[in-house]
Amino acid sequence: MALGWTGKKRDAWVAQGGQYEYRVLSLPPSTSRNDARRLLTDQAEYGRWELARTVLYAGGERRVWLRRKVIRVRSTLAEVDAD
Repeated sequence: MALGWTGKKRDAWVAQGGQYEYRVLSLPPSTSRNDARRLLTDQAEYGRWELARTVLYAGGERRVWLRRKVIRVRSTLAEVDAD
């Protein structure tokens, strides 16, 4: 049941022009796993980013793709008729 509801919410969001913005982080091989975790946790908590993809390269470099929803703000002010 919950999965169907989530799908409907996502479909409505996409129909309204919902998009994601992305940020790519490159972490050097000298970055420990614990430091990388701490960095990504801070990004998620304070920047509202979520993990989209990670790649670990042969040299030890990590590349991380973060994404977050783009929220379009609509005016809530009603147009006032000039009488």
